[in-house]
Amino acid sequence: MNNTGKTLYQAADIKDALDRMAADILSSRKDAKNLALVGIHSRGVFLAKRIRRQIANMAAMDVPAGEMDINLYRDDWTGISHQPEVRSTRIDFDVNHRQIILVDDVLYTGRTIRAALDAIIDFGRPERIELAVLIDRGHRELPIQPDYTGMLVQTRKTEAVNVLLTEYDNVDRVDLIAG
Repeated sequence: MNNTGKTLYQAADIKDALDRMAADILSSRKDAKNLALVGIHSRGVFLAKRIRRQIANMAAMDVPAGEMDINLYRDDWTGISHQPEVRSTRIDFDVNHRQIILVDDVLYTGRTIRAALDAIIDFGRPERIELAVLIDRGHRELPIQPDYTGMLVQTRKTEAVNVLLTEYDNVDRVDLIAG
């Protein structure tokens, strides 16, 4: 990390947080047969796959996992770019009557999650939708709270939290970037 920020968490911390989140997900329900994970692009997809593997290790069950791009559901998509990058949405299971857990890397204002809620409803009517985030950094603009949180990070609005994952960035690390 350079002088504009600092590393908050390393690979072992991220693994421990995801293991704890998977355990919490399993312990919060009597039956996980209707459970499914949906990762929000980009890093939420990889986190959902990791949580899925941990649930399989802990409970010997295969939970379906999908991935979702929410860019066209954002309330600020026209301000991001004239041509926002649209990535794949792949949900290969029926969301109706499922307990869906949306998975993302950082929860900040809540606007990404609001967009994800709109997007998942286009696929059907889940029984329940919950939220799992690796980092909750506060500063909500909408009344959205996670059900499962890996780590709480106190930040200023001018700072940024960057989650780096091996699958995307070749390293597992969480950095706080000064603003």
